Amino acid sequence: MFGMSVFQSVLERLKAEQQDAACDEDAGEQAFRHGMAGFSQGFIVDTSPAITALDAVQRAYHELATAESMQQPVMPDHLKRTSLAEVAAELALDEQETAISLAAKRRRFAAANHPDRLPADFRANATVRMKLANMLIDEASRRLPRDNGSA
Repeated sequence: MFGMSVFQSVLERLKAEQQDAACDEDAGEQAFRHGMAGFSQGFIVDTSPAITALDAVQRAYHELATAESMQQPVMPDHLKRTSLAEVAAELALDEQETAISLAAKRRRFAAANHPDRLPADFRANATVRMKLANMLIDEASRRLPRDNGSA
């Protein structure tokens, strides 16, 4: 500004302010796109590699999720066995069962077959299997000798 007339210095200052305003608008657009409205331009420039990395991770996650959702899950063989005889054979109930062993078998069977733990496509078979298993275990429990507590 030294060696310039007052008029020239005012023009130079106005040009500089216009350039700064244009830079601020670009930074504002960039900040808005990245969800960083209100932060200074220096903050945005400093974190842009992190934002780029985050975007890359999000894209990779969505690509994998899309690929996984396109693959139809295959029903495990044990869920295909829905007859009473097949479920009874799996449970392997015998005359020596106790209330504790029956409860353990029920928990073990439910861990592998409970409909809430399986994909929606498999829930119908899982429900049938759980009903049969519960029916068999309940019947075995009814046949257990009762302890009246009298000695």
